[in-house]
Amino acid sequence: MQVTQQQYYTPEEYLQLEEAAEYKSEYIDGQIIPMAGGTINHARISLNLGSALNFAFRQQNYEVFVSDVRLWWISQKRIYTYPDVMIIAGEPEFFNNRQDIITNPQIIVEVLSKSTRNYDYEDKFAAYRTIPTFQEYLLIDQYRIHVEHFSKIGKKQWNLREYDEEDNAIAFASVPLEISLQDLYNKVNFELVEPESEII
Repeated sequence: MQVTQQQYYTPEEYLQLEEAAEYKSEYIDGQIIPMAGGTINHARISLNLGSALNFAFRQQNYEVFVSDVRLWWISQKRIYTYPDVMIIAGEPEFFNNRQDIITNPQIIVEVLSKSTRNYDYEDKFAAYRTIPTFQEYLLIDQYRIHVEHFSKIGKKQWNLREYDEEDNAIAFASVPLEISLQDLYNKVNFELVEPESEII
């Protein structure tokens, strides 16, 4: 991960810098980590999922946000991030009345890349689990058909379900929805070779 030169930033300093920045950055306990653009397949998967969710929930009390809305992990973790996809049940709860920072995700989805894989599996998931409203976590591989789906089944208890090319659809646990793997990976080209520029 690359970080900015200054050793430590307060959350307030980060938000001020982010408002004036040309590119998005995440904040992790005093450090600002720039986010560069992702791959075409990463964008395709995020768009496929976000579009399917938005259409499915058009008459239901859920809302979908794709990559442009920040999540503030509760104050002990001191982290701002931009999940690839978030699902909110009911009305969004905003941090300090800021319309660009959400605190109550029910489902979070990350599309894995080579540079973010370990971070998404470990540090992010550990921090996400401290959010009271958080119920499901999807980790989607962009290099092959493979999804890992964690769903909360009790206090400090999570169930793991894996999906690959032998499965037809992903069944969510906390919302009434399934999405086919064919739709999720629509137009994704696994033979496409391109340099990755993600930093986290």
